[in-house]
Amino acid sequence: MSDHNHRTKHLRRPVKSHAEKLRRQANQRKRLVALGMPEAEVSKLQPDVVRTMLHRPMQVVAALAKRQAKAEAKA
Repeated sequence: MSDHNHRTKHLRRPVKSHAEKLRRQANQRKRLVALGMPEAEVSKLQPDVVRTMLHRPMQVVAALAKRQAKAEAKA
């Protein structure tokens, strides 16, 4: 059996570029806006908070619906 893959593995991992990181973060912000969160509110969030919110998108939708129902009850 050949050990070719073991002998020819990469010596170092590929470097993630800053432009790709910004592109991923912009995509994640767009996904939150698509879920119904106001864009002004999304722009104030830290990137790690955006990522954790996108782990469970249905909870974000439910929280937004609950907040909107509460605002309509007050009005």
